[in-house]
Amino acid sequence: MVRRRFLLLLKPLDVYPSHYSNGHLTSHFTNPKILKHLDNRRLVHRDAISFCQNVLRKKFIDCVSVSRHELSQPVHDVDLVLTIGGDGTLLQASHFLDDTVPVLGVNSDPTQPTEVEEFKEDFDATRSTGYLCAATVDNFEEVLDDILENRSKPSEVSRMLISLNSQNLPTYALNDILVAELSPATVSRFSFRIKKEGLPCSPLVNCRSSGLRVSTPAGSTAAMLSAGGFAMPILSKDLQYIVREPISPGVNRGFMHGIIKPHELMEIQWQCKEGMICIDGSHAVYHLQLGDIVALSSAAPILKVFLPKHLLS
Repeated sequence: MVRRRFLLLLKPLDVYPSHYSNGHLTSHFTNPKILKHLDNRRLVHRDAISFCQNVLRKKFIDCVSVSRHELSQPVHDVDLVLTIGGDGTLLQASHFLDDTVPVLGVNSDPTQPTEVEEFKEDFDATRSTGYLCAATVDNFEEVLDDILENRSKPSEVSRMLISLNSQNLPTYALNDILVAELSPATVSRFSFRIKKEGLPCSPLVNCRSSGLRVSTPAGSTAAMLSAGGFAMPILSKDLQYIVREPISPGVNRGFMHGIIKPHELMEIQWQCKEGMICIDGSHAVYHLQLGDIVALSSAAPILKVFLPKHLLS
């Protein structure tokens, strides 16, 4: 029997700072409740990693463990990428995966509602977000067995293809992108139009705003929803865009929020001296110059993800 080979991509432990490290102050928190909470988060995450590794050893699966910050090359020659952390770790993994290697996310430190309620007057006790993670330590072995026994199949989730001056960027967006000035306090100036088969199917929309956010269906429940967008079916192929805080949109008001269909693309001309494209938060950043042309579509290779069942119902 051929042994399966997994890559374990791990959220690092140092994202939960201790009060002191090697005798040096690493945070200004003095509330003992906050410090205890951070220490507990680190321990829970560490224990989740150990738990998953032990389960995999028990099932005779060959594993290579890598911190997410150490991943720098495309991932090939593994049967599955297992991310242990939260959505951020899964997003990081997605930037190094094509449409052949599936990924399973384990939320190592889920938020505990009773804890959030208990400490709501002291601090924010929310923990790791795992919207795209199908497993926690509570159901990891069950989810894994379903995968190993072919009772569970990965979903094909669309990603965003981004080109800069007609050159495709190597990073596909799983959640969203933000096109904006380098400083959040500076007005972003740009124009855009929607095209279909190379021909315009919308007017040229000139914008002065806080930037432009475009999301995939997977990212539509995150910043897009907070900005006034709407949640999309997870397996949709559409993209959704919203102009952030538009200044005097006038006759273009109806184009400040909309959909880009699978057979369409959005073409953006950047009209500031500098700017940036932020992909999936700050996971990947590309710089813009005056006159640059950015094109967005859902033509990127899909990502195979084992999703939580409730997202598919």
